[in-house]
Amino acid sequence: MARVVLGKPEVIRMCVIALLAGEHLLLEDVPGVGKTLLGKALAKSIHGNFCRIQFTPDLLPSDIIGSAVFNANTNEFAFNRGPIFANIVLADEINRTTPRTQSALLEAMSDGQVSVDGETHTLMNPFMVVATQNPYEFEGTYPLPESQLDRFLMRISVGYPSREDEIQVFQTHREGEPIHELQPVLEGEEVLLLQRTVRDVTVDSSIHEYLLEIVHATRESDELQVGASTRGALCLYRSAQALALIQGRSFVTPDDVKQLAVPVLAHRVITRSFLQRGQRDSVESLIQRLTEQVPVPV
Repeated sequence: MARVVLGKPEVIRMCVIALLAGEHLLLEDVPGVGKTLLGKALAKSIHGNFCRIQFTPDLLPSDIIGSAVFNANTNEFAFNRGPIFANIVLADEINRTTPRTQSALLEAMSDGQVSVDGETHTLMNPFMVVATQNPYEFEGTYPLPESQLDRFLMRISVGYPSREDEIQVFQTHREGEPIHELQPVLEGEEVLLLQRTVRDVTVDSSIHEYLLEIVHATRESDELQVGASTRGALCLYRSAQALALIQGRSFVTPDDVKQLAVPVLAHRVITRSFLQRGQRDSVESLIQRLTEQVPVPV
């Protein structure tokens, strides 16, 4: 992935953590900094089915999950699968579509299945949604509801590249798109094996307490109206296991939890101040401050 997404090793690390944890990823930043490219690079690195859905205001739920189509030859309705039936689904500019269409992803992201006309259809495995969105202050966007945000393992920002990296971007794009030359390094079965291995990473009871202290600090803070959910605590737990595995360890350390607290929890809380809502920097600073206040286990 670093061959095409230049100068963003930490962002790439977070993408791999989400993949190994078996969860979904939300990329939020201004247009043109490589959000879509990052999702494509992750999908190209895995030898599986990939589908990109461009979210627009007129997109319908059936355009994502599929619909029942009447077959005149058999006089029966047959289910026509939508683009959600892929291993890696790139939901591009997810906040440019209406909340009704956004909610079509809820069941798929939570349970790995979709329900149409009373029938349940199982999605592919592994399954991961990589969603991109522009900041809310941009025109033509709809804020993602809290229930939708809670389905994403973490929310990260790509950010602008350095001057040196941008010069390298000019050079690498001189003769074409480097993304087309990217080759897969993992098969689907290998991804599933790694996801199972993540769950075997040891988490000491003191780490359990430390993680829960951070989560409860968000619930007890006077500056927050809604703290992190139980799903948020479990996501922090699972992502810490994935980070430990990436770093070659069979156990989780407090630093793993501390490093992931902001990207995993910041988008799951709601501030009491209306002026702070939607202001990402202030919320992330608050989560960082609460994390620093929790005593680290020895």
